[in-house]
Amino acid sequence: MPRLLFCKTGDAVWMSHLDLMRVFQRSFKRAALPLTHTKGFNPRPSVSIALPLSVGVESVCELLDFDLEGEKIPCEEIKERLNGALVSGVRVLDCYEGGRKLRELALLSCVVTLEYDAGVSEGTVERLSGLFARESLVVEKKGKNGVTEQDIIPMIRSLCVVPVDGNTLELQAFICCQNPSLNPMQLAAAIERYLPDCKPDFVKCRRVDIYDNDEKCFR
Repeated sequence: MPRLLFCKTGDAVWMSHLDLMRVFQRSFKRAALPLTHTKGFNPRPSVSIALPLSVGVESVCELLDFDLEGEKIPCEEIKERLNGALVSGVRVLDCYEGGRKLRELALLSCVVTLEYDAGVSEGTVERLSGLFARESLVVEKKGKNGVTEQDIIPMIRSLCVVPVDGNTLELQAFICCQNPSLNPMQLAAAIERYLPDCKPDFVKCRRVDIYDNDEKCFR
């Protein structure tokens, strides 16, 4: 089954996962790339995204698997035709065959940007570094079954706090993204819960790349 590597940036970050799926389904149709459909009472187009993105999160490393009807079309042509049909902010970076099994996907590198309107207070970098160096850090996680408590420390492989300018810090993190998974925005939630005086005025998140459990780039 062919696979796309795509990015979701700009205003497109405000699209929900379901809206993004619809965008791709319609784009395949506009590009005259007929998708196969699942079998059964309610057939659906054969497209699936590996790690659904939260609304507002930017990414340059998203994966989408799909299957086409009819004669095989070269991957480069699929990429070009889709990019001519997709909306602004969503772009195919690569199209290829022979992608690895998704169950081997384990880790994610991300950047969480913390912006402070009044500037970064003295000692904030050290305090945030100390927070994420704790042996345990429990935050709330919202799911289908309600709100639960989750210790995020076991899911952080590495994290460093990097000053960008007088008003901005970055959390550059390497975290688990499957079995178990950590939403990068929970890093900001931990700051709000345990260091409320270090809470940023604005937070944004960017997925940078994905890896297997041996920290090899996953495709």
